[in-house]
Amino acid sequence: MRIIAGLGNPGVQYAFTRHNMGWQSIDYLVNNNNLGKANHKFNAECWRMSDVVLMKPLTYMNSSGVSISEAVNFYKIDLSDLLIIYDDMALPFGKLRMRAQGSAGGHNGLKSIISALGSMNIPRLRIGIGQAQDSMINYVLGHLEHDELDRLPEILKRVESAIDAWLTRDIQQAMTMINAPSD
Repeated sequence: MRIIAGLGNPGVQYAFTRHNMGWQSIDYLVNNNNLGKANHKFNAECWRMSDVVLMKPLTYMNSSGVSISEAVNFYKIDLSDLLIIYDDMALPFGKLRMRAQGSAGGHNGLKSIISALGSMNIPRLRIGIGQAQDSMINYVLGHLEHDELDRLPEILKRVESAIDAWLTRDIQQAMTMINAPSD
């Protein structure tokens, strides 16, 4: 069993905000695989795709660890079988970066998960949202601009490819594929 969790905030006011890139990734997978309606467990919307659980925690970003630790404990999985997908201001918009472990890097959702699970050894897929020009909070909670929305389908397709690499290869091979410089 493996878990893929996309981070975001519940509520229509947060749909298509930069901070909900993880949720948008899960929505993309759900729609592409015709997974239908979510089951509600672990304080999250969950779908089953073969031996993978897709999750969208409903705990709001800063408490994501509550939901994810419940699922990890229920399925008794190793943390190497958990993939967290979230937005990252340190990367240019649309850039993907996979890591096997590391600090939260200032991301409160990941900080909550690291705290709840007691480890930084958690694979993650970061989706670049670019740098804030003024208020960081207004930027991450701001809705995607028209040009960003135009690029979103291509980004989500690359996220799906990155997830496939994580599911079918070891983490180092997946990181090499995903993190390679693009032209």
